[in-house]
Amino acid sequence: MAKASSEDGSESLSVPWTDIVRFVRQLSHDIRNNLNAAELQSAYIDELTDEAELKSEIKRLREMIAEIGSSLQRLTTGLGQISPSFMSYRAADFAEDLKQKIEEDYADRAAKVKWEVQLGEATLNIDPLLLEQAFMELFSNAFQHERNVTTLTAKAHIENDRFTFTLREPKARFETSTEKWGREPLRKISQGHYGLGLNRVRLIVEAHDGELRGHYDQEASVLLTTMTLPLSSKERP
Repeated sequence: MAKASSEDGSESLSVPWTDIVRFVRQLSHDIRNNLNAAELQSAYIDELTDEAELKSEIKRLREMIAEIGSSLQRLTTGLGQISPSFMSYRAADFAEDLKQKIEEDYADRAAKVKWEVQLGEATLNIDPLLLEQAFMELFSNAFQHERNVTTLTAKAHIENDRFTFTLREPKARFETSTEKWGREPLRKISQGHYGLGLNRVRLIVEAHDGELRGHYDQEASVLLTTMTLPLSSKERP
């Protein structure tokens, strides 16, 4: 087992990422088996009583069990392998699908997004569902971290024979380095969030032969997240 030095100079174990993924998947599987057993038991108890108050509490318990299961599913999805199923897709249609998805999932915040789309008839070779997940993760992060922001700017255009998407997020303060943007899973962890989202975005983009970059413009106080993807081969010179 390789060793690495921590910030205080002491030695710490360096565990391969594949081992971490395998451990988390197995742990999640074991816990979900126990949750399934708890769900069955609570359903059985529900059948044994006719008391309205007790039934209400059992319902709450089952909802809590279901939420834990959903959280574990999201965790394992964040660690899942990326296996795209490619198809030809008009870039402008994908952008329109994305706008509609944001309006459906974030009805109260979708109006904050200012769209600038100039894609013409360009075509991409993508897995639209998988790529949509990557875009939605970017918007989800932006909405979550900047709840009081008035406007996000989403720009999609063709540049140097590539599809280029840039999300501009106003940020008065930003102290995170963008040098390893999307390459530091588990670095920032909070309740219900495990630092896997941006890493998965990068993996999805790279599986499409694309690139993900981050840059903080200190003078403008804006975080720029840029995603580029190659055009379909028939679109290239």
